[in-house]
Amino acid sequence: MDDVPSEISVLTLNCWGLKYISELRRERLAEIGRQIAVADPEPHIVALQELWTQEDYRSVRRQTRHKLPYAKFYFSGPFGGGLAILSRWPIEESTMFRYPLNGRPTAFFRGDWFVGKGVAHARIRYGPAPKHVVDVFNTHTHAPYEHGPNDSYLAHRLAQAWEMSKLLRAASERGSLVLALGDFNMVPLSLEHRLITAHAPVRDTWRILHPDSSVGPADHPPERARRRPIPTAEFNIRENGAASDGPYNTWRWPKAQQKRLGVGKPDLPVSPDTIDSRGKRLDYVFAGCGDVAALGGGWVVSRVSVGMMMRHPELGCSLSDHFAVEATLVFHPLDPANAPQPHHYNHAADKSAAMGLTATTTTTTNTTATANTPSTPNPRQQPLHQEKQQHPDDGSTILDDKQDDALHNGTYLQSPRTSSVRGPHSFDSQLLAAVRSPVEPLPASAYDEVLAATRWYAARERAQKRWRGAHFFAAVAAAVGAWVAVWFSPHNWVSFLLMLLLGSLGLVAGTVDGLLALLFFKSELRALREFEWEIVNAKAALAAAGGGPPVPVSDDDGHDDEGDNRGW
Repeated sequence: MDDVPSEISVLTLNCWGLKYISELRRERLAEIGRQIAVADPEPHIVALQELWTQEDYRSVRRQTRHKLPYAKFYFSGPFGGGLAILSRWPIEESTMFRYPLNGRPTAFFRGDWFVGKGVAHARIRYGPAPKHVVDVFNTHTHAPYEHGPNDSYLAHRLAQAWEMSKLLRAASERGSLVLALGDFNMVPLSLEHRLITAHAPVRDTWRILHPDSSVGPADHPPERARRRPIPTAEFNIRENGAASDGPYNTWRWPKAQQKRLGVGKPDLPVSPDTIDSRGKRLDYVFAGCGDVAALGGGWVVSRVSVGMMMRHPELGCSLSDHFAVEATLVFHPLDPANAPQPHHYNHAADKSAAMGLTATTTTTTNTTATANTPSTPNPRQQPLHQEKQQHPDDGSTILDDKQDDALHNGTYLQSPRTSSVRGPHSFDSQLLAAVRSPVEPLPASAYDEVLAATRWYAARERAQKRWRGAHFFAAVAAAVGAWVAVWFSPHNWVSFLLMLLLGSLGLVAGTVDGLLALLFFKSELRALREFEWEIVNAKAALAAAGGGPPVPVSDDDGHDDEGDNRGW
């Protein structure tokens, strides 16, 4: 094994590798592998999503194995979870966690249930000491096919964020450096996002360096409430981290414009000043600090950017319908005067903090600076690179004192060049904030929102269960009636065949619905009941920690074992 690294670079990318569906899949995946192999800075850990086939996985491995010799392709569900982790260092352990709530088999045209989505975990050792370990969690949560107050998949994403937070919290309590990478299908500061940062001591690396970045596309209500101008494509990439749905990605262009790309056809560059009202951030790198007491310091964020923006050198198309998110963590020593006690990560106070019970947060101010609008990049050759002035001591970027805050001087659509090494993004500030306030607590109202979404969805699924159960019994009655009627038309072959056929087909359809009601919907309702109990319990713990009267939580909540009475 190499010497203990002082920095760790990670990359996460949704590869859009749907077999028979994703266009130019083989060519794009092969180029993705080549670009990962030559990436600068060189990634040490790579998390890939929507890498569905062994063929594509082997294609990526052929290109990357000399740089990332250790790798794991994860198997899940009838068609696979589409997850893979590549590493420079050995993978000591590996687990695939299936989400208890993950779509519906009735929505077969969406496929989330059939691929068995979950969390791919790899325990990676980067050094000889007991705490020289990275616990990497890679996920692709349920897609947000619906929007608004009647989003029937919101409960699934909330439950998945909750499950992820529990895994992250457990790994953090063991003292590992924790990384959560992937396509989370959520926008920043959404309820799902806050569940993760409130219940696990991890930070959204993008918001550490860009605390005033957008919280969704321009038409997203919370983003509209910020009253910011609609950003340009360049600003959305550099400052908002919008790796999805932006105009730089050719797979988001109209079909007529996509047809202008191809072998031997000229480049179609995108102006950095193009207004981008749809770009958003769905892909994340969440990171912990590691065991600060045991290591004498922790891991802080020195760089985060959108990557893999180059186009295919021959086909001219983007390599995926997402861009990558890249981050570099640097180990930073902690001043002994601020160091926690050796038992810090197992202390009851930290466990309460990880449960969202702390009331103290570290407030930071946003300090950014303006820069000239960058020139148009070569779309086939290079991603966008932010110019940096290196700090002489730790490699961080510094701020020109003559530059004003872009968010207050009317130049919001331009990209700030750097952030202050002496400001809220400094390594010391990051580490102290992570030690003193390891989580971002949720108010009780947030738990009420989770419970409201869960109960609304549970009521919907109970209605579906009843309807499908009724369909089964109606189909049985209709089939019996048809078969009896057959005996009264022995000489009328048309009637005989119609009644036999309709009765049999109706029974088959009813049986399918009956099995769904008996197996899937009951299982789903039980998982929802477990999720609700955990949320109610967390809310009760929050009330007790805040000095309020404790809210009793019991298994005996008036629901019967079948989950059909009194709301279940």
